[in-house]
Amino acid sequence: MHASDTTYLCAVDSEGNIASLIQSNFATFGSAVVPDGAGFVLQNRGGLFNFDRAHPNALAPRKRPLQTVIPAFMKRDHLSIGFGVMGGWNQPQAHVQVISNIVDHGLNIQQALEAPRFVKLTFPGTDVMMESRVSSDVRADLEQRGHQIDLQGEFSNMMGGGQAVLHDARAKVNYGGSDPRKDGAAIPEPLLG
Repeated sequence: MHASDTTYLCAVDSEGNIASLIQSNFATFGSAVVPDGAGFVLQNRGGLFNFDRAHPNALAPRKRPLQTVIPAFMKRDHLSIGFGVMGGWNQPQAHVQVISNIVDHGLNIQQALEAPRFVKLTFPGTDVMMESRVSSDVRADLEQRGHQIDLQGEFSNMMGGGQAVLHDARAKVNYGGSDPRKDGAAIPEPLLG
């Protein structure tokens, strides 16, 4: 049996307060520490940091080492968004793609999560994974430039999976989006009667 080791959750209330949370065990049993009476395992995502001061990802004061657990927020004018994408090294890349889909391409949060994605899981080389929904013209242009494309399915879980909420303070409306690449749902707050 294969199980996920990362959970992402976001929520927005009627006042526009947004929570954005990622819990990731990183390794199969996380830190292997279960606090007395808590019933959950503490995460061990600090495993990506390095204590060698000469290493680019060294843990040090006033430094922001590369980390893939990045629950996110965006705000512009009357719009506030909480979002996150799971998927290891894919996370920072998918976050940028979701942001670009919203800011540069004017997509709503559901469209931004569903849009075709690509990911580069290795640092050297020209290999890149991408979903088959990326236009064949774009793929051909990248291959002509020397990229080696590992074509995935239409909605590949290799591209991560995320959730998003949006609060429109002007309209006093909340929205939710859920990525079809992973399990999850956008669940509205029940009306109180």
